Amino acid sequence: MENKETGTPPLIPSREGGLQLTLLLTTLSSAFGSAFQYGYNIAVVNTPHKVFKSFYNETYFERHATFMDEKLMLPLWSCTVSMFPLGGLLGSLIVGLLVDRCGRKGTLLINNIFAIIPAILMGVSKVAKAFELIMFSRVVLGVCAGISYSALPMYLGELAPKNLRGMLGTMTEVFVIVGVFLAQIFSLQAILGNPAGWPVLLALTGVPALLQLLSLPFFPESPRYSLIQKGDEATARQALRRLRGHADIEAELEDMRAEARAEHAEGHLSVLRLCALRSQRCQLLSIIVLMAGQQLSGINAINYYADTIYTSAGVEASDSQYVTVGAGVVNIVMTVISAVLVERLGRRPLLLAGYGICGSACLVLTAVILFQNRVPELSYLGIICVFAYIVGHSIGPSPVPSVVRTEIFLQSSRRAAFMVDGAVHWLTNFIVGFLFPSIQEAIGAYSFIIFAGICLLTAIYIYLVIPETKGKTFVEINRIFAKKNGVEIPEEKKEETIAAGPPVPSPAKETSF
Repeated sequence: MENKETGTPPLIPSREGGLQLTLLLTTLSSAFGSAFQYGYNIAVVNTPHKVFKSFYNETYFERHATFMDEKLMLPLWSCTVSMFPLGGLLGSLIVGLLVDRCGRKGTLLINNIFAIIPAILMGVSKVAKAFELIMFSRVVLGVCAGISYSALPMYLGELAPKNLRGMLGTMTEVFVIVGVFLAQIFSLQAILGNPAGWPVLLALTGVPALLQLLSLPFFPESPRYSLIQKGDEATARQALRRLRGHADIEAELEDMRAEARAEHAEGHLSVLRLCALRSQRCQLLSIIVLMAGQQLSGINAINYYADTIYTSAGVEASDSQYVTVGAGVVNIVMTVISAVLVERLGRRPLLLAGYGICGSACLVLTAVILFQNRVPELSYLGIICVFAYIVGHSIGPSPVPSVVRTEIFLQSSRRAAFMVDGAVHWLTNFIVGFLFPSIQEAIGAYSFIIFAGICLLTAIYIYLVIPETKGKTFVEINRIFAKKNGVEIPEEKKEETIAAGPPVPSPAKETSF
């Protein structure tokens, strides 16, 4: 407490939450079981795609006594790949209902069903001689990823103390990248990326889900969800004590009560009401820009061109998979570094630096692709550009939006905001995957100039609109955005703070939409 006579601050500062064992284990259980699956299923069909196509062809031959022609194989394989983001879009649209009804932890637990069932189906698809099982499973796995990509950052952001919120928020992307990397390792022809091993390769996606199903029930639900939405202060208090490792939690509980009072008049917002509210315009536009910028800034194009660039630099086609694994190592290392720096440097510097590096790499890569036939030595610069782009994307555009999208919304609007956020993420993901081959065929290397322009525009928006959120409470961040939206939020009265007890949640009268 403050000295009442002098008004000086206390000699013993209030305790900031540290990374206690319970918080660490909860993070590992939830992130490994959810984000890891997402990353694994992004990459698992890429390297051994010829093996999968061969299985499709063999199955078709056994049914029709003739092999597929390219006109049939291409749409079938494109459908197999593109069904994943479409499933993700569906998952992002139902996540709001799940997190509201079942809680954050409950949603993650239920979501494991959408990983275990398709893992079994894909594992037996070779024996069943049915490639349709793989196609159907990719849709279901997309639903799983769509739910995870929204529910997990929400859960981790609400568990974390404000001094660790950035680091824990980036864990979603860290484990996505780890999933991608391990999928690349297991997909090597010498391991499981071969005709005998691919059913096991696909079935492995169920292992993290099974581990989460066995471990996560022993960890607490989000205390913010328990107190603000359920009005259960006793459960929230107990969860905070376990997560923080000490009994000094009154300041954090009061912060939650303040957030509950700040949003009590609004109730739970639907997507339509969120889009109509003037007080949420900047926040809503910000997550749309961040998620669209993340997907449209060229990361898929870099992955598409990578093998061509490696080959032109003298890397044998059979060895390019190992260079891809090396790029995966760089991706993991830089994302982990970002997780550490996000609480030291803040969110804005990492986003601006990341988009700056990505945009510069795209411009140089355009010149490399255009002139490497005349100057063969430029192909080595192309490899440097690919790795530089990966570094830039890994420190900002990939991990940091997961932190910011949790921080800029209060509890009542977070559910609807994450539905919009997820829909933008998966829709742009699908658009890039669907349209990029056509764009690349039409304008070739000049497509990277478009990506450089998107990086520039996104960086300008971040610089002008998105404030630094490091070390601020959700209510403080809400007040900053209120000024940008031209809305006044009255200051809380101290008497009201003292008199207020645990909030009683008002029942939601609207659906998620």
